[in-house]
Amino acid sequence: MRKRWKKILSLAVAGALSLLMAAGCGQNDNQSEPSSVPTSGDISVVPATIDDTVVRVAALKGPTGLGMLKLIANSDASQTSGGTSTYQQKYRFQLVGQADEIVSKLSTKELDIAAVPTNLAASLYNKTNGGVKILAVNALGVLYVVQKGESIASIEDLKGKTIIASGQGTTAQYVLEYILEKNGIDPEEDVTIDYKTEHSEAAAALTAADQAVAVLPQPFVTSVTMKDSGVSVALDLTEEWEKVCDNKLVMGAIVARTDFMEEHKGLVDEFLSEYQVSTEYANSNPDQTADLSETYDLMPADVAEKAIPQCNIVYIDGAEMKTDINAFLQVLYDFEPKSIGGTVPDENFYYQK
Repeated sequence: MRKRWKKILSLAVAGALSLLMAAGCGQNDNQSEPSSVPTSGDISVVPATIDDTVVRVAALKGPTGLGMLKLIANSDASQTSGGTSTYQQKYRFQLVGQADEIVSKLSTKELDIAAVPTNLAASLYNKTNGGVKILAVNALGVLYVVQKGESIASIEDLKGKTIIASGQGTTAQYVLEYILEKNGIDPEEDVTIDYKTEHSEAAAALTAADQAVAVLPQPFVTSVTMKDSGVSVALDLTEEWEKVCDNKLVMGAIVARTDFMEEHKGLVDEFLSEYQVSTEYANSNPDQTADLSETYDLMPADVAEKAIPQCNIVYIDGAEMKTDINAFLQVLYDFEPKSIGGTVPDENFYYQK
C-alpha cells in the first residue's frame, strides 16, 4: 500500500492548487504550541462517543487553516490547563507548508484527517481506489482580479488586456479560463495571460507596473493592497463563477482516510461538528481569529484580519457538498483529466453522516 501511495504522490501533488491552500506565509512545517492561547468563546460540543483515539489532523498554512484555528486553540488550551473539556487529548494538529507533506503522511497513516484542495482530494481518491474520502467543503474560491491604473468593472473589460497570473497548470488556470470562456472571451486569442512561477512574483510584477491587471489569491491580495495604495480589487472570481455556473466554486475540502472513518465514525462526526462551529467563529470573529493566525504562524494578524472576510471560509456537507463538488470536478476534468486523477469520482467519494 505504501509503495502505491509513493508512486502516485507526484501525480497527486501536481494536480493540487498551489495558490489557494498553500499560501506562502509559514516558515515551520510542524506546528508549535503557543505559550498562551485565547480561550474566550470556547466551542462547546458534547461528545457522543467514548472512543479515546487521538485524531491526527493537518491543514496547509494559509487560508485553508483559518477555519480550523479556534478548534486548534481550544484543544491546546484544554491540554495546557489540564482541564476536562471535550478537547483534552482528542486531537493532534499540524499546520504544514506543502501539500506533498499531507499526501505523504496520509499514505503512511500518520494523519487521519486533512484540509486539502478539492481536486487533490479527488486525485487521491482515484489513485488509491477509494482510500481517501471527502467529508466537507471548507473553502470557496480565494482568487481575485486586482488592478493598478486600470478601470476593470466586469469580466468583459479584460478583453484585450495582459493578465498577470500564477498557477499555470493548476486549478487557478482552469477557473480563470472557464470564467473567461463563459463570458465570450477566448483565453488564447482575446487576452494575454502572463504566468509567473510564484504568487509573490505575480504580486511584485503588479506593483512594479504603472498600469497592470493581475489575478491573485488571498492573502496576497490583501498584502499587496496594504503595501500599495494604487492597487485595488476589481473582481471576485468566486462571484464571477456563480454568475456563469449553477454551482459554487468549491476549492477547498476536508478529507479523511477511509479505513479511519470506518473504524472511528463517531470521532469523525464529532470532528465535523466542532469544525463547523470553528468556521463560524472565524467568520464572526475575524479580529480574534487574526490573532490566532499569527500565534500559529499562518499569516500576520494585520493581514489575516483584512483577508478573512475575503477567504470564503465555509462548511458544506451532505447533498449540497456532493452536487457542488461533482460540478466543479467536471469542469476541471473537461480542462485536464489529470488534474483530478483521471476521472470524476463516483458516489462513494462522498461521506454521509
